[in-house]
This record gives sequence, structure tokens and C-alpha cells, in this order.
Amino acid sequence: MKNNWQLVHQERQALAEDLASLTDAQWSVASSCVAWDVHDVVAHLTGSAGTTRRGFWVSLARAGFDFDRANAREVAAERAVTPAGTLRKYRASMTSTTRPPGPFITRLIEIVVHGEDIRRPLGIKRPVVNLTLEEALIYLSGDRLSGGRKRLAGLELTATDEGFTIGSGQVVLGPALSLLLVASGRPAALENLQGPGLSLLQERLNA
Repeated sequence: MKNNWQLVHQERQALAEDLASLTDAQWSVASSCVAWDVHDVVAHLTGSAGTTRRGFWVSLARAGFDFDRANAREVAAERAVTPAGTLRKYRASMTSTTRPPGPFITRLIEIVVHGEDIRRPLGIKRPVVNLTLEEALIYLSGDRLSGGRKRLAGLELTATDEGFTIGSGQVVLGPALSLLLVASGRPAALENLQGPGLSLLQERLNA
């Protein structure tokens, strides 16, 4: 994918619109991202939008090259006292074109997946946007760092709504967004999938 920031920005804007209608109690709901509530995820997205390549490595080094510790520090720095304060910071970051190391497609994956980490536990349906997820799934299927390569090995994924197939092996079928979520390690999206490869995928996600 070329550096199409317009797609990233539209996803950030769509999430901001959903966040604006949440109650303070909903900001405290556990997200689909392990150990983080909705407020934490928004703080992480805000921090990530402002992270440069150099800043990423400096932060990681200060955290003893522990990704979880670096993320926790980022969340603590960007999480305001109130949800309204954090939402203001998030909105201010939405049009940023700064990014940490890694292919550009990871910027789109991050906002789409974390957006669903927030929406799904709250029962919010993702708005219809002009977005194809094939390239994102192809990337994750070969990515060791995120664990996507291991999760998807020996599986053939077919997006029933977008009409593409990637990989080979036992078949898993379902909406492209749900395939992207399971490829990113989110077991909650398994309920939207079917096929003979589903049991293997479920075993890997719940291991």
C-alpha cells in the first residue's frame, strides 16, 4: 500500500465520532485488547499517532526493550484525567502523518483493529468506509513480530464480503474485518467465521 494517509485519517475520524457519544462508564469498559480498557486504547492510539521512528527506539530503550513496558508508559503519558480530556488529545492527533518504524500498512491495521477493540465490547457497529482489507491480511499472514504468520500458517482465508482468498490449507471463511481481527489475535471475532480450519484457528488463539 502506498502511503494513503487519507484512509488512516478517515478511520481515526470515524472512531472519534463513535467515542464522542460514549458515557464515562463506557470509557471504563474492558476492551478486546488484553489488560486495557477503552480509555487506555484511545490513549495508546493518541501516543502512536505522534511517535516518530527515532522516538520509538528511544522509548523502547528507556523501557529496557520491553514492548509492554513501553506501551504502558505511553498510555500513562497520553491518558488524561477525564475521558473528555483524552478525546481532545486524540482528536488533535488524528491528522498526524508521523509514524514509528514498520511498513505503512501497519498504520491502517492499528487503527482498524484497535477501533474494533473499542467498538465490539460496546456493541457499536463499525461505520461503512471505503476500505479493502486484503493487503492488511496478506501482510499479517507473513508477519512474525505480531504473531500473524504463526496464527495463519496452514490456513486458507476467504473473505466472503470482499471476494479474496489468501493462504492455503484448511479453509476459514467470513467477513474480511473478522479475519483481520483473528489474524491480529482477537478471539472474539471467531464467532463470525466458519469452515473446517476454524477449530485449528481457535486453538491457536486460545493457547
